[in-house]
Amino acid sequence: MNKYLIISLLFSFVGFSQQDSTGYKKRVLDAAEVDLLFSYYNQDGKNAAVTGGEGTEELSDATSSIVVQLPLNEDDVLTIDAGISAYTSASSSNINPFDGDINRTASPFSASSGASRQDVLAHFNPTYQHSSDDRKSTYNVNAYIANEYDYFSLGLGAGYSRFFNEKNTEFSISGKVYLDTWNPQYPTELRDGFFDSRITGNGNYTNQFSAFEKENRNSYSLSLGLMQILSEKVQGSIFMDVVLQNGLLSTPFQRVYFGDTSDFYIQEFQLADDVERLPDSRLKIPIGARLNYFMNDLVVLRTYYRFYSDDWGLSSHTASLEIPIKISDSFTLYPNYRFYNQTAADYFYEKEGALSSYEFYTSDFDLSKYKSHQYGLGFRYRDIFTRTKLLRFGLKTVDLRFANYNRSTGLNAFIVSLGATFVVD
Repeated sequence: MNKYLIISLLFSFVGFSQQDSTGYKKRVLDAAEVDLLFSYYNQDGKNAAVTGGEGTEELSDATSSIVVQLPLNEDDVLTIDAGISAYTSASSSNINPFDGDINRTASPFSASSGASRQDVLAHFNPTYQHSSDDRKSTYNVNAYIANEYDYFSLGLGAGYSRFFNEKNTEFSISGKVYLDTWNPQYPTELRDGFFDSRITGNGNYTNQFSAFEKENRNSYSLSLGLMQILSEKVQGSIFMDVVLQNGLLSTPFQRVYFGDTSDFYIQEFQLADDVERLPDSRLKIPIGARLNYFMNDLVVLRTYYRFYSDDWGLSSHTASLEIPIKISDSFTLYPNYRFYNQTAADYFYEKEGALSSYEFYTSDFDLSKYKSHQYGLGFRYRDIFTRTKLLRFGLKTVDLRFANYNRSTGLNAFIVSLGATFVVD
């Protein structure tokens, strides 16, 4: 399952102002704001990691979130982001392909109707932000909690930003720590006590599986950013992240099939030789830049580029272009395009490409060599006077976005996102 592709659209609006000559200090946020967000994601492909790089990748995910921004005083804002993501996955259903419908023929290209077919991920993310009296400095601290049936994540972070050069230059730095714990769900044939009289193959089914000793994953990140207004029409920024992970970086339910062992089946489903084994540390370094050009009052060009490299041998290039087009004072159109290209990780092997003597191996096509294209279109309605009312809530913006994603490995996906921002009177 390609969880990192399941992207929920988030919108937040925090205004910055400064003290005027009379000594009056404007509030950072005048009134409480509420963002209601919803996205629907659907994908399909033929290289499921759960079934060793061959099998259905069909998945659908519906995510809903609420983001509430509360002004505590003139300088401080509390933001609370909470949401639920519910998915149904044909690939993850094959963690145990033999449960569910007894009339179904077990196959990597069809879904089991068992319990592992669906799950719910819940998250809670509060952030406290303080702005200095002169509105040139901002501090924030945040926490993150997420939970699903096989994974729990706890995160903490802090950040600082500072304006210089009459607010034409901004420097930012932030750090985050995530402490995650697995509740490993291994493929059913690798669990203690597994037996099935339907197994076919040359000899007796054996494997070299052993459970992971570590069940935690820790991630540490440091982010640096520099934004510069270059002219009346051009604004640019550069950024860099350093991310260090250690612990259980393998996914416990993703099968691997070796090229030097016998094959065993139940019906059309091949039994695993092992699960993926990856190093217990990973260093990631992405470096990127943005350049925005304001052509006129109606059209803006927003460009983005990022280079990524890690010590698993994977490197990638990402480039995107978005062109907001102002149709009227209230409506804006957002056509966009994103290109992505990556090399394969050192430990990636297609089905039966790895040997049982190797130390590390995976058949997860997220770590393979591929290219992808994403085409999108967005619409925004904005009412700065919040004339539309719902009880005490005034409608500020509505965003609707569509995106279509195509990967050279055969994975195809689309996402629809809807967001609305309300101001509390």
